[in-house]
Amino acid sequence: MGEQRARVLVVAGTHGNERNGPWLLEHWRAHPGSLATAGLDLDLVIGNPEAHTRNRRYLDRDLNRSFDPTLLADASRCEREVVRARQLLAAHGPEGQQPCVAVLDLHSTTSAMGNSLVVYGRRPEDLALAAGIQHRLGLPVYLHEADQAQTGFLVERWPCGLVVEVGPVPQGVIQQRICRQTQLALEAALAVLAQAAQGVLRLPPRLLVHRHLGSLDLPRCADGTPLACLDGRRQHRDWWPLRSGDPLFCRADGEVLPYTAPPERAHGPVWPVFVNEAAYGEKGIALSLTQRELWPVQHGWLEALQALMGAESAG
Repeated sequence: MGEQRARVLVVAGTHGNERNGPWLLEHWRAHPGSLATAGLDLDLVIGNPEAHTRNRRYLDRDLNRSFDPTLLADASRCEREVVRARQLLAAHGPEGQQPCVAVLDLHSTTSAMGNSLVVYGRRPEDLALAAGIQHRLGLPVYLHEADQAQTGFLVERWPCGLVVEVGPVPQGVIQQRICRQTQLALEAALAVLAQAAQGVLRLPPRLLVHRHLGSLDLPRCADGTPLACLDGRRQHRDWWPLRSGDPLFCRADGEVLPYTAPPERAHGPVWPVFVNEAAYGEKGIALSLTQRELWPVQHGWLEALQALMGAESAG
């Protein structure tokens, strides 16, 4: 029994103006019994404490785009978020002073995403964790991959990890419902990881994913100003199907600009997510489009997560 147990990193406040996760995290620190940890050893960390103090998303650059290995290895890059990313890895990374094998990154959004999960890529450990949480809570899973414009996410630097995303909530605002949904998702994730560590985790036969296809910006004038805004019939319609010809944008004079699907998707729907997310305007994203897919759960996913969590043979 002398082996060190797998530790889990819980991060809140990766974006400094997302207030719900950090508020909960400070409460859990002061009252450890208020969070059901499933017996796991946790490190509770504010991701970007300086930005959090200033109620700003970030100071120099988005922390959740600052974990690219090439960027971190470049000694000339000394933006405060790059420095902070190095600090987090040095303290809690897989090779850090107090290494963690998994990370759960708590976020909120101005979009009507509800309580949802974001997975980056197809690592089997991540997919097993997402399947286990979905089986417990029925949460939608947004699979973000193959997007060269959006890279360097925090959870990618740990062997296993995903984002808990809850909304809608305005930036800088704490709401009871958002906090409650955040804690429910976190506790479900911890329960899945604990069962994996014990070798008793059972996964459902299928995982429903919304696979990232790409993102759309608002129509813009030549000088970059918006030519149109999101059509009111699409606002707060995250996870709702969108078909070619459906209203999508609206000009100031009331002219509706419909969604025009590319030929390969002309006959089927796509499912928008992060619709009108306030923080994504600077990234040229009015909404992201996904394809809904039902995947068979692979036994190798379970084996990978159990091995990562240090489970003895599950038989």
